[in-house]
Amino acid sequence: MSKTLLLTLLLFSVQIGLILRALLRPHRDPAARMAWVLVIAVLPLFGMLAYLLFGEVNLGRRRIARMHATLARLPVLSETTGMAGAISGAAEAIPDARRPLFQLGASISGLDPVAGNQARLLPDSDATIVAMVDDIDNARDHVHLLFYIWLPDDNGSRIAAAPRRAAARGVLCRVLVDDLGSRLLPRSPLWADMKAAGARLVRALPIGNPLLRPMRGRIDLRNHRKIVVIDDRITYCGSQNCADPAFRIKARFAPWVDLMLRLEGPIARQNQALFVADWMAQTDEDLGALLSAPLSPLPAAETALPAQVIGTGPTSRYAAMPEMFQTLMYAARHELVISTPYYVPNESMQAALCAAARRGCATHLILPARNDSPLVAAASRACYADLLAAGIRIHEYQGGLLHSKSLTLDSELALIGSANLDRRSFDLNYENNILFYDPALTAEIRARQASYMAAARPVTAEMVAAWPLRRRLWNNTVAILGPLL
Repeated sequence: MSKTLLLTLLLFSVQIGLILRALLRPHRDPAARMAWVLVIAVLPLFGMLAYLLFGEVNLGRRRIARMHATLARLPVLSETTGMAGAISGAAEAIPDARRPLFQLGASISGLDPVAGNQARLLPDSDATIVAMVDDIDNARDHVHLLFYIWLPDDNGSRIAAAPRRAAARGVLCRVLVDDLGSRLLPRSPLWADMKAAGARLVRALPIGNPLLRPMRGRIDLRNHRKIVVIDDRITYCGSQNCADPAFRIKARFAPWVDLMLRLEGPIARQNQALFVADWMAQTDEDLGALLSAPLSPLPAAETALPAQVIGTGPTSRYAAMPEMFQTLMYAARHELVISTPYYVPNESMQAALCAAARRGCATHLILPARNDSPLVAAASRACYADLLAAGIRIHEYQGGLLHSKSLTLDSELALIGSANLDRRSFDLNYENNILFYDPALTAEIRARQASYMAAARPVTAEMVAAWPLRRRLWNNTVAILGPLL
């Protein structure tokens, strides 16, 4: 037998083996299976390499074991002094018809909704940075910062200076950044300056040697969360990374348009739980005592504002985040408004969104007109015809890259956070969102969404039908590979 024939048979055997593995892999929808089988079969060498690198949600056995061990060691928040009252207050404030939504959220993160919170919608990205710096400057005990992207630009420098000042006066500052998204920060003087001041710095999911990293798990499974917790009583949640709106690394799409909430109350303890779990999964420092301490006393809240943190990731229950989004879509009765920069749905997500419009619910989807990912833009637009046919109003925002991730439901309930409506957020990234029931605050977010729509171009069925053949062919071809994006 010649060497060429032997090599051909070997490659064919590996190809068949990977196709079988793709077909047998658990927790994968049929579209994803077919996409991988197609890529491996049609582009053998490229497809096999791509599958080995990106075909499975593999964080690495050691990391998975460590995360599960960390979660098992942490105290149960509902047993914390003061938390029981916050939970019972939320149960009274949430209408019976909406309680199943929060029950689903509790099944994901193990966190019940809590009342007694105060929240403020920040006007823009720069104002958010100012508010964060002010809160850090007034911190008395600890400051916890977690960002997917932290750039060494003006806003990044302002935030970095705040924990330096806090650490200098004895406040314990912990900084956790994703090793890929924030890869520029550790190489900058900001990192060394924070460390010299006494801040504790950790890179989440370190890449190490890129050639060897795939042997320890997928390189593109990232910590996409944006969490700020100050003194266990103040927290921030939303879509904003630690960077200027001009977003230096992708300036031609700027400005980045984000949505952030500043919150006080028991909800801060729930964001604290996510930070603590992520920190302990990367270090040997045990922060469990922070979660078992009595809740800090707070001024009386004007409203109950029941809210719930929902954290998901590759070590969470399979399909937890899309399950949450779809349940909210099916719960809409009068109006459903969603803003997201990245819309690459699975079939059930697309069906849930279309069903909302078909049952008479005013349904709006707000996306950026110019997306920093051409592939995601194409996959999104491949869905337009079906969305428009169902009666959904699509708005393409013109004022920059709309990075805001928000969902408002019937003018009374909202979900905000870091998760997009794409498969990365569904299956690969660690994400954090907050679900809350409060008509007044929901109205503020709905007004922000209205400002997005006012600055957007409405997409019509006639516009989509007029797209040239090459554009429709490109969009639909990319959409076939949507499960791989």
